[in-house]
Amino acid sequence: MAPRAYVAVGSNLGDRRAMMSQAQARLETNPGISVRKVSGIYETDPVGFLAQGRFLNAVWELETELTPDDLLSALLSAEKDLGRERNMKNGPRVIDLDLLAYDDYISERPELTLPHPRLHERYFVLKPFSDLNPEWVHPHLHRTVQELLSEVSCR
Repeated sequence: MAPRAYVAVGSNLGDRRAMMSQAQARLETNPGISVRKVSGIYETDPVGFLAQGRFLNAVWELETELTPDDLLSALLSAEKDLGRERNMKNGPRVIDLDLLAYDDYISERPELTLPHPRLHERYFVLKPFSDLNPEWVHPHLHRTVQELLSEVSCR
């Protein structure tokens, strides 16, 4: 069985739903990536820089033949191809694809931290993640997505 990875997807500029669909289609052109499950889509307030529009957020479960580093490269490439500009930390964006987890793989390198270092703090990630796999266990915290979700505020 191929590794499973979870990707947080967000957009708050332009036609947000269309951009999320385009990102999914773009990823699926890679023969090493298959989007297996898609969570519900949730509209949430921005975090960090608040003077921007609301986000649509989802989480996708991927089956992949790519290594974690190659998957991250594919996500960044898809963002760039779809017009993502990195002008400001936590600023508005047409698409955001964050690698949350790759099976139970742990990485603490500057270029790739897995699981995502703020996964457990973010309602807008945990809520859609719980749609797909509420029993996934965070390898550092030893808590399920459902348990982590019950501990964060809805924002």
